[in-house]
Amino acid sequence: MSHFAVTATDGEARAGLLRTPHGEVPTPAFMPVGTKATVKTLDPDELRSLGAGILLGNTYHLHFRPGDELIAELGGLHRFMGWQGPILTDSGGYQVFSLRDTILAVDDEGVTFRSVYDGAAARFTPETAAAIQANLGSDVAMCLDICPPADSTLAEHEEAVRLTTAWATRQRAAPRAAGQLLFGIAQGGIDRGLRTRSIEDLATLGFDGHALGGLAVGESRDEMFDAVAWSAPLLPADRPRYFMGIGDPEGILGVIERGIDMFDCVLPTRTARTGSALTWEGRLNLRNARFARDPRPLDVGCSCPACDRFSRAYVRHLVNQDEILGLRLLTLHNLRFVLDLTAGARAAIERGELASYAADALARLAATETTWTS
Repeated sequence: MSHFAVTATDGEARAGLLRTPHGEVPTPAFMPVGTKATVKTLDPDELRSLGAGILLGNTYHLHFRPGDELIAELGGLHRFMGWQGPILTDSGGYQVFSLRDTILAVDDEGVTFRSVYDGAAARFTPETAAAIQANLGSDVAMCLDICPPADSTLAEHEEAVRLTTAWATRQRAAPRAAGQLLFGIAQGGIDRGLRTRSIEDLATLGFDGHALGGLAVGESRDEMFDAVAWSAPLLPADRPRYFMGIGDPEGILGVIERGIDMFDCVLPTRTARTGSALTWEGRLNLRNARFARDPRPLDVGCSCPACDRFSRAYVRHLVNQDEILGLRLLTLHNLRFVLDLTAGARAAIERGELASYAADALARLAATETTWTS
């Protein structure tokens, strides 16, 4: 039985169903980021009640703390963190290459770098990325790749494509956990020729899904959307398509309209920890004095635990007094906002009304003149 099925289309946009060992995930799907085996401040049951269907864990950080072998000894990542739904783990490649000052050497076999935890030299290869994710027991594992910044030279992007494909070929052959799906990651920046080559080469390897990596890493928003528009249709139509690292409303709707099925971002949770709420009035900084006597919920019409019971004035008080409950309430609300936006897009695709849904949503947000991206 196929692990992915497209159930409806609307233009390039798709609604689908991803089947994993720990359950089915309706797509489009936003994945809350649980970097260190937790979505900060929240309990797994709360995440499920918000509508989260799949979480993301971080191979780099879990390998170093507490250790993937320890997690395996304790029954795997699902049991360790008390989340019985699907989990996707990244390969650690993005963390290694975004921390460029820690890299010691890159060669055909892998990458050597200094751990951010103790400075000790460490090495990732496609085989170690596979072994770590097998120990974690995630439902979806990602291939080790090279993710260069947007301002890299064409030669640097070309080398990233070459090594990413070579490493993906090796990881495709490496052992993995029972039932674990494996996604390849296309690189190439915004260069049409390089990214097309990367997609075509990876497609021949028969991965269970495909990601567009190396976007939203410094190029303009228009350049990013343009690259997704022409590259997403090149990905295998019968496999899930994953955009790595987007979580603002414009970005979410934009990649869905262009054919993306899955995406993740720290924006909702990180924004909460700065004391801000994502709402249909824009981004609200609850530290602002104008909310001191505001009796309204964070977002009128929202049914999250924060909006259902508490006022903006109360949340502002908690945030300004550094009370943990304030961060929890904002995290609950921000994730509900993004998850509801995504679920609404899925329903709109099924009705054949995504364009009007997206236009209405963006018009509401544009009226606030709020900057969403982080």
